[in-house]
Amino acid sequence: MQLYLHLSQNNHPLDQSTAQHIFRKLLQFDGSTILLGEVGQMLVSSCTLVIIPNLTRRGAPYALVENVVTHADHQGRGYGTLMLNAATEHAWSCGCYKVMLMTGSREPATLAFYENAGFARTKTGFQKRR
Repeated sequence: MQLYLHLSQNNHPLDQSTAQHIFRKLLQFDGSTILLGEVGQMLVSSCTLVIIPNLTRRGAPYALVENVVTHADHQGRGYGTLMLNAATEHAWSCGCYKVMLMTGSREPATLAFYENAGFARTKTGFQKRR
C-alpha cells in the first residue's frame, strides 16, 4: 500500500482491513494478478493485470493493465518498463490478442514512457497488439 502512494498525488491509502479484503477479492478474481518488482528486499514497482474473456476475435481474450507504479526514488531506471513487459508476456502466454491500458496523465514524459514501452496512442487510450 505504501508503493501506491507514489501512483498519484491524490491517491490516499486504504486502512489495512479494507486493503486486505480487497486484495483477497482481487486474488480470487479469475484472470487477475498483481506483478511486483523488487530490488533487494524493497518493493519498487508494480502493476495489476486482468485477463478478460472475449466472445470475439475467435475467443481470444484481451488484457487490461492498471495501477502501473514505480517508487519515486527508483523512477527512470527501467522498472516500470520491466513491469509492462512482464504483464505483456503474461498476457501473450494466456493467448491474449492485445494488452490495453489507459492513463489520465497528460504529462509528455508519462505518455512517452508508455509509447517507449511499445504501447500505441489510440483515441484516448493505449493498446499493444500482438
